[in-house]
Amino acid sequence: MLRSLDIRDMLLIDRLSLDFAPGLNVLTGETGAGKSILLDCLGFVLGWRGRAELVRAGATQGEVTAVFDLPAAHPARAVLAEAGIDAEDELILRRVNAVDGRKTGWVNDRRVSGEVLRALSDALVELHGQHDDRGLLNPRGHRQLLDAFAGIDLAPIRAAWTARRRAEAELAEAETALAAARAEEEFLRHAVAELEKLDPQPGEEATLDVARRQMQAAERIRGDVARAHQMLAGGGGEPGAEGVIVESVRWLEGAAGKGEAEALDGPVAALGRALVELGEATRGIEDALAAMDFDPRTLETTEERLFALRALARKHNVLADDLATLAGDLSARLAALDAGEARMGDLTRALREAEAAYDAAAGALGAARREAAGRLDTAMTEELAPLKMERAVFETRVTEGEAGPEGRDSVAFTVTTNPGAPPGPLDRIASGGELSRFLLALKVCLVQGADPLVMIFDEIDRGVGGATADAVGRRLARLAEGAQVLVVTHSPQVAALGQRHFRVAKAVEDGMTTSRVMPLDQGERTEEIARMLAGEQITPAARAAAEALLS
Repeated sequence: MLRSLDIRDMLLIDRLSLDFAPGLNVLTGETGAGKSILLDCLGFVLGWRGRAELVRAGATQGEVTAVFDLPAAHPARAVLAEAGIDAEDELILRRVNAVDGRKTGWVNDRRVSGEVLRALSDALVELHGQHDDRGLLNPRGHRQLLDAFAGIDLAPIRAAWTARRRAEAELAEAETALAAARAEEEFLRHAVAELEKLDPQPGEEATLDVARRQMQAAERIRGDVARAHQMLAGGGGEPGAEGVIVESVRWLEGAAGKGEAEALDGPVAALGRALVELGEATRGIEDALAAMDFDPRTLETTEERLFALRALARKHNVLADDLATLAGDLSARLAALDAGEARMGDLTRALREAEAAYDAAAGALGAARREAAGRLDTAMTEELAPLKMERAVFETRVTEGEAGPEGRDSVAFTVTTNPGAPPGPLDRIASGGELSRFLLALKVCLVQGADPLVMIFDEIDRGVGGATADAVGRRLARLAEGAQVLVVTHSPQVAALGQRHFRVAKAVEDGMTTSRVMPLDQGERTEEIARMLAGEQITPAARAAAEALLS
């Protein structure tokens, strides 16, 4: 609900504070008094695009503050949350217009852009007039209005649409991946076969390199070691070192038996120790020779595999130790290629199922909309008759359009005002007075499913009078039973039904024209409605008629 509106130095208004009430609020006054200025100021603080020059002559800046009550579940809270503004039960909008044209806005003392104000406006206020280009007269919103009237839950169709789009995306992604895989199929099959044949293992290159180096080294030194062994152990008819020492000991011991034994004890003992050391050396050399003993074919095989690993690593531009990982990756890609056709079949079936689910949901939604369209047309017929438009025909047309997250139905409100004439769009067929009555009847029918907006009607009763004006007023009062309605009106029948009545008047003070807005008490309301009935000269009959309307 719009609780208050405070205006400073805007257009013809110097200072003005208005407190609005729930229900029907009416603004009346003579033509040119400045009633539209209030709407201009309200539109300014809500971020609407309007007049370029709003600052009152002689002032440095103009300012408008609007205060709204914000219930817990109000849609404006979502707008505030998206803008990073804490929502409270009271929403204060303030906007300043400098004389140089600069505009600055605040929401609950937080500076915001005009876009945030306009987003809040969409959740707070709905303006209707004879030249309304928003809301009810915008064909793009007719489907949304019909859904609100029918109380349709769009969650199932949105979920079905999301599932269908996801299935389409997955199939397209799989087709792209399969096409890329097919482009390298020949390479994959050759590379995988080559790697599988070689079967490289992590760390194998280092192991082979060490073994190769060892065999190469053994091949170079084994001859020398073998010759050393031959010299120590003997062979080939030649005595070895051990045989020479043994023979020497035998000769020395023989000499000791012939005398001078003590002088030979030391040499014989030393040669005995030498024989022990010589035996250990010989056994060590024999062990070394055994270790160096290898089949030359083993070296050849080792070198061939080592060179094959390194060549394949160069070919794929990886380290030899990474060949095993590469083999796994290429095998996985090849497996994906081989399984691609089967997966494509699964994804195609999934897409068909998603399309079928969406088609079923869209069909059910379309049926619900067509049924609701019939109920809306019947309700409109009932509402148009009291508005002296019993010969007019209102029709809600539901046709098939482009598929989307809210179904594939196009909805358009069409009217016929004269029997036999073809139906057409609401804003092209009806005249100004007819349009306002169509608009009001439609709003009465649709309000049951609408968001809690403040509804503003700007001279929607223009061109009607008498019983028709009374019917307009009663429908506005019905709308105001569950919402706040602001009406700018020239109709006494409408003004008499307001819960709060404001009179707009223009005055000249010190050569400066200003507009004043005054809340009226019961007596003042009688005088104002009498003026609306009789004109400048208020007669007793006009007062009596005003009292009758107010009663």
